[in-house]
Amino acid sequence: MTTTATRTGTTMRHTLSTPTDRTIRVERIFDATRDRVWRAYTEPAFIAQWWGRGNKLVIEKMDVVRGGHWRYVEHTPDGETHGFEGRYREVTPQDRIVRTFEWDGMPGYTILETAELTDLGDGRTRLVATSLFFTPEERDGMLHSGMEGGMAQSFEALDKLLAEGRDR
Repeated sequence: MTTTATRTGTTMRHTLSTPTDRTIRVERIFDATRDRVWRAYTEPAFIAQWWGRGNKLVIEKMDVVRGGHWRYVEHTPDGETHGFEGRYREVTPQDRIVRTFEWDGMPGYTILETAELTDLGDGRTRLVATSLFFTPEERDGMLHSGMEGGMAQSFEALDKLLAEGRDR
């Protein structure tokens, strides 16, 4: 499935597919070098500006090494908070991050996320993010949760961060 429609003011500029009954794969190209996208994914000062749909994000922990713990808390304009956390399983600088992902709202439903960055050689970077779920039902629940719209909002906030050069 490829999404290019506009929903609630957010343009979907990514390709989302379901290659197996337990995975979601997202591909997105950013108009920035791999180094800049890597830094936006791994440095707390930058990730706080785009992850979580651009809402206020508190980085409680972010130890980007194998076995390191990460925890983010998103604060929405209407006063809700959403906590997310996990552990880094693999960190290959400039290239690949593998980590677990768990939302406080559904404890015990852990996802294995892999993010791979490819330098396209023209100042752009391709991100391929794959999420592996424990069961097909968990994957389908995520697909119907509104995650795609939230992800698109986060990617738009990242586009803005990169375009404005706030990541330098």
